[in-house]
Amino acid sequence: MGTASEVVHGYPHIETVRAAITALYKRLSSDTVSTFAASVHPAEVAFADHDDLHLGVQRVARAMVRHFRLPDARMIVSFRDMHHAANIELAAGPEYFIELNDRFRTHRRDIGAALAHEVAHVYLHRLDLSFPGTRDNEILTDTTTAYLGAGWLLLDAFREDGVSSQKLGYLTPEEFGYVLAKRALVFGEDPSPWFTSPQAYTAYQAGLAPARRDARQPPLTASGWAGRRRYAKDRRSAREGSAASGGPAGGGATGSPRAFYSFEGGSELRVTFPCPTCQQRIRVPVRGRVRARCGLCRTVLECDT
Repeated sequence: MGTASEVVHGYPHIETVRAAITALYKRLSSDTVSTFAASVHPAEVAFADHDDLHLGVQRVARAMVRHFRLPDARMIVSFRDMHHAANIELAAGPEYFIELNDRFRTHRRDIGAALAHEVAHVYLHRLDLSFPGTRDNEILTDTTTAYLGAGWLLLDAFREDGVSSQKLGYLTPEEFGYVLAKRALVFGEDPSPWFTSPQAYTAYQAGLAPARRDARQPPLTASGWAGRRRYAKDRRSAREGSAASGGPAGGGATGSPRAFYSFEGGSELRVTFPCPTCQQRIRVPVRGRVRARCGLCRTVLECDT
């Protein structure tokens, strides 16, 4: 897991993040995802300065193993001087060797965040779920950690002031906020009371806005007046035989160039758009008010097509 002294902000990886959420639902199923409705609790990863370092690290590692349902996995944790925040050797198991940066000996509050990411690597390894390339695979790991209830620790490790900054993981703070907000909207669990970092709280609030906006895009009935007007114009163009698609998801707030919806011709005009929960694209007929059920995450969507 990488660490950065100069923190990048915004949503440069948002499309990979959305693809990761879809991949997670495809590989696990909505039933399995729902078993992660409860996040890792702060008490499980609390680490006082007077606690024995190695006993405390093993206790936190076991908490992560329990959270990710890996009862037969054993984490052997050590410390060494290195550039990265943490590293894990992914083998057949059941023992996995995790190395933490030496600085965690004195910065114990972030040990839970580092171990959450590394144990998520083990979880994905056992699922045989990965993305090609180191960058995208690390984004998948960060997204999985956050969406399955341990990633609020990674965002809480983000701290920034006038002279220094710290961030763990590959996602930007706002992208972590986005994934945590998507999770909160599904499970009704607000992680913000657990943040000890003011910057983490701000990033979560920033990510909450585009997460909510995903559910307010046409043809969903919760969309606003401007979106409905644009949608009606695009629908008219599609019926007249010209290609049409909606504007950027989130009204451009995430910096994503993707079209939120698009129309398909044929015997009956249809509109396709991503499910606001799992991002899987859904196709429904253009015939006014319809109720659609996502075949992947089973979310029921009220649409006005």
